[in-house]
Amino acid sequence: RQMRGFGGMLSIEVRGGEAEALAVAAKVQIITRATSLGGIESLIEHRASVEGPESRTPPSLLRISVGLEHPDDIIADLEQALAE
Repeated sequence: RQMRGFGGMLSIEVRGGEAEALAVAAKVQIITRATSLGGIESLIEHRASVEGPESRTPPSLLRISVGLEHPDDIIADLEQALAE
C-alpha cells in the first residue's frame, strides 16, 4: 500500500454548466490551466474541452491536480475563482 487517505487529483462540477466552469478555470491565479500529470505545480483543466465535442465528460466538470503550493493558497485561489 502506497498511501493512506486521498491522492492529489480531484474533480468538481461547477454550477452553471460549461460557461461557468470555463470562467472558474480562467479566474484561478495560483493554479495553472494546463493538461499534464507528474509536475509539482497545481493544475486545472476543463476535460470536456480537451476531449472534444464527442466527450462524455460533463461540460461543468473541472479536473484539478494538486501540487506543492501551500494548501491554504490553493484553497484561497479556488474560493476566489468560485465566488459569484
